Amino acid sequence: MSNKKIKVLFRHRSMEMGGVEKVLLSMLNNLDREKFDLSLALNLFQGELRNQIPSFINFKYLAKGKEDFPKNPLLNKLAFIIRGIKLLSYRKFPWIADSFILKNNADVEIATGYTMFSDVLNSSNKKSKKIGWLHSDITFPKLQPVVTEILKQIPQFDYFIWGSQQAKDIFVETYPNIKLPENKVILNAIPIEELKLKAAEFPLSFAKKTFVSVGRLHTRKGFHKLIEAHANLLKEGFEHEIIAIGDGEERENLEKQAEDLGVTESFKFLGTLLNPYPYVKNADFFILSSESEGWPLIIAETLILQKPIIATKVGGIPEMITNQKNGILIDYEVNAMQNAMRDFLTKPEIINNIKENLKHSEELFDSKKIFSAVEEIIINLAKNKK
Repeated sequence: MSNKKIKVLFRHRSMEMGGVEKVLLSMLNNLDREKFDLSLALNLFQGELRNQIPSFINFKYLAKGKEDFPKNPLLNKLAFIIRGIKLLSYRKFPWIADSFILKNNADVEIATGYTMFSDVLNSSNKKSKKIGWLHSDITFPKLQPVVTEILKQIPQFDYFIWGSQQAKDIFVETYPNIKLPENKVILNAIPIEELKLKAAEFPLSFAKKTFVSVGRLHTRKGFHKLIEAHANLLKEGFEHEIIAIGDGEERENLEKQAEDLGVTESFKFLGTLLNPYPYVKNADFFILSSESEGWPLIIAETLILQKPIIATKVGGIPEMITNQKNGILIDYEVNAMQNAMRDFLTKPEIINNIKENLKHSEELFDSKKIFSAVEEIIINLAKNKK
């Protein structure tokens, strides 16, 4: 392997805006191209970040994204059906995609999340080493339908990466009898200078005290509770606004809730933005109201931008935020959100203390060490390839 580049194939579902997708792009942009021949295979060429894939990456996809489907309702539905059949056939006969689309001769294949475990493990390329990557809390209720399959799959990998210490600890505690392959916790890398440039891309100012929140509009993100807490605070006379950046299946329900509570003017849905960071930088505070998380990239990015944070104490968040020091950790409850927001609005001493402690946030996220750790894993696996 010393005389040629190691062929690395990342397998991912699609490129909807999300933390895992940003981590994937960061890996593709920063892993050493002198050492690795990097490829990316998407099941669906779909999502807001699909045009952010670096031009130097050998990129393939198995099926078109919904963005490219016909607008006619009948033809659109037919396209979805045909796509589903195509993907099902590729999953049942992986050699078809590997041979004719992906030209899969990788030395190392990487499943970027649990939805891609079967695609990598069932690859017809039997000579490649397989890496699994898990960002999720295995005990999260909505994950339970697929947990049995995940438990069968993890021991089959040659190496396993955890997206947070919490994800590993809770897995080992919950399933102590599952035999794990060699594994390591690797936190998500943050391109710090690029983040700062994006945050300064355009100026913003707000007329009121403003909380910003970034995330998919999904039930587990807790926006429904955040809207309720916001409405309650307005009734108490605490003027402020909330900007929600992101999109998802719950948007219609959330907008209806905001309308019913009379807060459509103060709880603003901006949809998905390719660059949300000027809003994070220029708002007064950041709030994350999730029921569950892995290691949310947006929390690390917000810390680097030195913005005071309120966040639920779930997933890997307590690995980044020390309560009452560089942010506030709360329970996943409306009252907890409401009380913390009230404190941020009325107690400047809390904000001043947090801002002072945020000055050294960059030291928590050393991207060079993170990329080096991933590179070392890939190189060692490739050396042992049969």
